[in-house]
Amino acid sequence: MNPKTAKRVKRVFDLGTALVGGAVSAPVLLGAMAVVRLRSPEDPVIFRQTRTGYHGAPFTMYKLRSMTNERDAQGNLLPDAQRLKSWGKVMRKLSIDELPQILNIVKGEMSWVGPRPLLPEEMNVMTPAEQAERQSVLPGVTGWEAVNEALSDSRRRMAEFDLEYVRNWSLGFDLKILLRTAAILAGVRRAPDELRAPALKAEELRQEAAQQIEKEEEKV
Repeated sequence: MNPKTAKRVKRVFDLGTALVGGAVSAPVLLGAMAVVRLRSPEDPVIFRQTRTGYHGAPFTMYKLRSMTNERDAQGNLLPDAQRLKSWGKVMRKLSIDELPQILNIVKGEMSWVGPRPLLPEEMNVMTPAEQAERQSVLPGVTGWEAVNEALSDSRRRMAEFDLEYVRNWSLGFDLKILLRTAAILAGVRRAPDELRAPALKAEELRQEAAQQIEKEEEKV
């Protein structure tokens, strides 16, 4: 199957399963939304955030809110560990917080499988060429990095898994990732947040900047 046909097949699969999945999961989503509203009535039920999408275009990603917006006396948000309550931990463990991204799939902004959508500053651990390569496919709800998140001990390592996926993409690779995702969900073995999204370290950005300078000097 040629790449163009494979991409069309993937889009048809994404749209069809998103529509069916949205209908089937609606009772779970509505129940979870009610829990968020009851437990954190002062905050929006749906968390919206601008992420980097296909070919670098920004888009609004949707998630079910799993943390409160509690702040200290100075108006600063409390640490995540204090804002993540028991109900949020359950939603994250079961990945219920990801269900609103079905809307992103229907809109054509995301796929079931692809690199995880990042914040603009998180892209800076990659060179401009790597960023363009990574964003040459739709971001995904799950992906190669996501099923290997226990091994992603830095943002750079996360990027390397994503680049490996893009460079070796096929429908068979997507199927492998979906099956591994299903196995993880069935075992409810979601990695801790510190492994799922390691903090963006300043030294990673400095290292990347230094590598960029070296590459430019080599061209001269």
